[in-house]
Amino acid sequence: MKHVSQLKLRFLSQKPVEKAEPDAFSNDPERHPALLVRNAKPFNGESPPSLLTDHFYTPNELFFVRNHLPVPDIKTEDHCLTVETLNGKTIDLSVDELKKKYKSYTIGSVIQCAGNRRADMNQYKKVQGLMWEGTAISNAEWTGVRLRDILADAGIDVFDEKIKHVHFEGSDVDPTGTPYGASIPIEKARGNEVIVAYHMNGVDIPRDHGAPLRVIVPGNIGARQVKWLRRIIVSEKESDSHWQQKDYRAFSPAVNMGDELKWDTVPSIQEYPVQCAICTPAPNTKVNSDDGTVDISGYAWSGGGRGIIRIEISVDGGETWSSCEMEQEKKQDLDHMYAWTLFKAEVKIPPIVKEFNIIAKAVDRSYNTQPETASGIWNVRGLIHNAWHRVPIIVKD
Repeated sequence: MKHVSQLKLRFLSQKPVEKAEPDAFSNDPERHPALLVRNAKPFNGESPPSLLTDHFYTPNELFFVRNHLPVPDIKTEDHCLTVETLNGKTIDLSVDELKKKYKSYTIGSVIQCAGNRRADMNQYKKVQGLMWEGTAISNAEWTGVRLRDILADAGIDVFDEKIKHVHFEGSDVDPTGTPYGASIPIEKARGNEVIVAYHMNGVDIPRDHGAPLRVIVPGNIGARQVKWLRRIIVSEKESDSHWQQKDYRAFSPAVNMGDELKWDTVPSIQEYPVQCAICTPAPNTKVNSDDGTVDISGYAWSGGGRGIIRIEISVDGGETWSSCEMEQEKKQDLDHMYAWTLFKAEVKIPPIVKEFNIIAKAVDRSYNTQPETASGIWNVRGLIHNAWHRVPIIVKD
């Protein structure tokens, strides 16, 4: 017995047993298996490019997901939206009150991550961040109430010269209890298009996309369209949130990896520049030379409501171009186009080649177009990449 006791003592650890930390992401919602996972915790997934152009409005389950923190599980009947004035006065609104008190509006609007196509930029020169390919973007119809109506009801004059920004605070929080937050200039909030949404494509917004309330800021990057919205604040200053002050800002190509990032020297990104990408065929698709042509499809979009006026395709390195057939939201005009433009075309396979690139670029309402390469727009965070999109194709005899 003495021998057995000595063995027990020899193998028993003298360290106290540590309790396993609870998994903050264990209650996240289930996702569609077709989403292309770029990060598991927090979850970030792209829409499958082969399916993205099948629908003008992206099905909710295929809409790309960009999360910064664990997904809150909020009971709609318990949720409260607080609106705060400059002097600190607040009003509280339940989701039911929001729906009954204000007129509803529906708008077709893209959400695009500012890091969309970062992986393309990384091929030119290494960048920081999630390696999104070209489908960190989706398009939906959002229904809700106008932000300006809510602000007016709280006694807020959106033309008050002291008010410069509107802050949004989400219910998703980090381990310290700090919520995700962002802000937009007050000028944007004065318009008709910014809404506090409760429906996405005609149904309650799914958890991954902000249930029960999400602010929709058409024409702006996704980072400003705060999910799980719980608080709106008007202010003389921009939000002091980490994601407003120390992320989603694009530096000069002169700032390199390892350099000190002086965040206050560059403004926060609000609108996205003109963007275009091919969704099908996939890179390195093999085609037969006898086929003669290749069918392509993709999307184009520009921030600030600037509609797309044309999309052009080249198969000879940009020497010559051809136009595409475009599909757009008929209820929106070129100066207020917040939904995307889908395109398709049939392009000829160049003769006597073993491989070639299909190149796409778009032109928006202000005649902005895309740069040929990432050279002049490269930035260390890999943001707002919109160089010509190239898809390599392999030709078989």
